[in-house]
Formats: sequence, C-alpha cells, structure tokens
Amino acid sequence: SSFAKEDALLKSRSFSPSTQSRHSRSTNPPKTQKDKKQFKDMAAFIASTSLSIPTTSTSTSTSSSFVGTKPAVLSVSTPLSKRTGLSMTTKASPSTKHADASTAAMPLLVKAAKGMQIERPPVWMMRQAGRYMKVYRDLAEKHTSFRERSETADLSTEISLQPWYAFKPDGVILFSDILTPLPGMGINFDILEDKGPIIDKPIRSLDQVKNTVHELDLNTLPFVRETLQSLRKTVGNEATVLGFVGAPYTLATYCIEGKTSKSYLTLKKMMYNEPAIVHALLSKIAMNIAEYACYQIESGAQAVQMFDSWAGVLSPIDYDVFAAPYQKMFVDAVKAKHPDVPLIIYISQGAVLLDRMEAAGFDVVSVDWTIDMADARARLKPTTKVQGNMDPAFLYGNKAGIESRILDTIKKAGRTGHIVNLGHGVMPTTPEENVKIYFDTVRNFRY
Repeated sequence: SSFAKEDALLKSRSFSPSTQSRHSRSTNPPKTQKDKKQFKDMAAFIASTSLSIPTTSTSTSTSSSFVGTKPAVLSVSTPLSKRTGLSMTTKASPSTKHADASTAAMPLLVKAAKGMQIERPPVWMMRQAGRYMKVYRDLAEKHTSFRERSETADLSTEISLQPWYAFKPDGVILFSDILTPLPGMGINFDILEDKGPIIDKPIRSLDQVKNTVHELDLNTLPFVRETLQSLRKTVGNEATVLGFVGAPYTLATYCIEGKTSKSYLTLKKMMYNEPAIVHALLSKIAMNIAEYACYQIESGAQAVQMFDSWAGVLSPIDYDVFAAPYQKMFVDAVKAKHPDVPLIIYISQGAVLLDRMEAAGFDVVSVDWTIDMADARARLKPTTKVQGNMDPAFLYGNKAGIESRILDTIKKAGRTGHIVNLGHGVMPTTPEENVKIYFDTVRNFRY
C-alpha cells in the first residue's frame, strides 16, 4: 500500500550510527580550507540530526489508516505524534536557516503541491466563488453580465474574496472564465446567462486558423493582472493565490463547435477527417495559453490549474493524439519560465486517464469523484501529488456524513502531497452552512 511505501521511505531516510559514519567518510577528501570547512559543517549537521522511527504495524490494505494507527483513532484533533508514533528532533544549522525561513513563508497549498511534510492538508474547492453564496447572488443582481463581473478588476477581486472572508480556504482562485483570453487571440465570444458561451464565428477551416487566430495580446487582459495583484496584497501568504486556464482541447471544443455541446460531433468529425485543422488550432492555443499562465504567475498567481473539462469525452487513443501532446506543450513552456510554480491538471470524468494526466508533467493531478482516492493513489506514482476528490453532492448530507467522507478521503490520500477539493465544482444550491462544515473539518484536522 501507499502507507507501507511511505513507512519504508521514512526508514530509509533515518540516520543511525552506521549511516552517520558513511556520511562522515568521503571518497574524495577535502583539499582546500574552504572544502574542509564545508565538509566539517556538513558532518556537524548530520551529527546534530536525530530521527527516530519506532517499529509499527502497517496494513497492506489501500483503505488502511495511517502508519502505526487504527482507523478508530483517526480524528481531527489527535496530534500526529500520538497517531503515528513518529518523532523528529533536528537542530538547525546556520546554512539551513535561510531555506527554513523561505519554506516557513510558503503558503500551505504550495507546500502540499511540492510534496512537503505539513500538519494538515490544504483545502479549497472549485467554483468556490459563485452562486451558492448569497453575497454573490446579490452582487450578480446589480451586475447582470458575467463578463462584466469577471472582466472588471474591482468586481472580480470582490467576488474572488467572498469565500475567503466567509470560510478562509487555503486557495483563493481568480474569478474568471476559461474563455477569457480568447478575444486576445482573435476569437470573440459572449456568455449568455441561459445558454452559456457563444462564439459567432466558429473555426471551421485552416485559413481561419492561419488568419484569425493570432499570438495572444496581453494588453487585452489588464483586469487579470490587477485582480491577481489585489488578491496577493489582501491574502498575503495566508492562502495560495490560484490562477487558472482552459486546456487546448477544451478551448478548441468551444472554438470549433461555437457553443457547449453534448456530443462534440462537429469537432470529432474534423478530428477524423481534417485533423490538420485541429492540430494547427491546438498548437496555437497551447502556446497562447502558456503565455497567459506565465502572465498570471508574473501578476501574482502562486499556482495555476488547467481545466481540460471536456477531455473526458475522448477515448484514450484520441486523448493521446489531440489532448496530451498539447498539455505537455503547455507544461514545458510554462516550466521553462517558472520551474518552481506548481501546475495542476483537472479533467471531469477523467478517472480512466489518470496515468496519462500524470505523464504530461503536471505537479498535481486533480481527481474527480468517479474513482476512489485509494485506487487513484495506487495507479499514480508515489511522487505524484493529488487533489480532490469528494462528490459535490455529499455537501447536501448531514454534518456527521460530511465529516466522515472528508476524513476517509484524507486517510486514503496519505500524509503528503494531497490538496482537499471536490471532484467537480460546488453546486449552486449547496447550503452555505455545509460548505462551512467542509472547510472547518479540514482546518481542524491534524495528521
């Protein structure tokens, strides 16, 4: 199980007299005074570190509790040391003080996305700023256009912060839309409250791709920079400011279909009969979206989530051809500029694609609720971080049921590299008091 692997990994990292002596010997003795001092400092640091891991019984079941514990004692208030028997004492050396200070200032969600040891998992939820909140509905009555709300910096900032003031999530996500950058690359759209996104001139030819779709003009997106800067100023490092983008394939569905669709037949016919058009469009979108993500990062986003909302309708073979290569193109371009910024991938109904999502190079795979978290962990590499994955409908349950489901998910996700989230966006009629239970439960939990 993942817990057995974690226990073995921890044991392999523990220092004993024999391992200390191995670290203290060098096959290449220091030659200069500077080398000797660095060698001496390292030996002193190793000697000052004490990590003890008691013998524990570890279940091999993927639904087991944490190492050395029984499921019955898992609670939001039991300290880590009592439930795992793990104790660690480390004397900080002068050379580590700067790194320790940098890590201490890092928001909890970023730490989790980097796989660091933390006292509890961070928590946020997709669509956390939206219609389930009365304060949002009141604002929407005064500002009836979605594009006005999402493309006016003051309004976007206010809406983004509504759940922050109400629930103190560990992630504060930009209030925007995945289609927001399209006009900046030559594709105009509108969002109708009763019909969703509409594109008047959908892409249907290679000439349109060549002559209509152009390099992203970031000057069309000043409100995004202003909003992200305001969010960072307000929340500081108390929460992670999240940017987000639509994936190339998902954006292409709108650009080619011209609206939302259940079957995506227009796009799929083009994929199978005129794939050159689709690939040309996907390539342009991928590079533009990478530039947009970098713009968000440089404006204040500390992590970026990609939504490939409709890639779940693809067969695995089509995903490998029309989605995965352009996700990777995006990741490579963003990481070339910002290698340390975590990137998250989410695909609705994407359980069958988990290993493919991981292969694109994202730091975190966001898991939807159609797969058990223990099964997701078993399919992914131990080093891959996860997000999710409760069914949004569970927030209509009672307090005990909500708490139980959250604790079950946390247990199955393991002690590191997990961000608590829903498996999809929160539903518009979800009771606000139940959303509060969701956030409070995770905030009060300790490993």
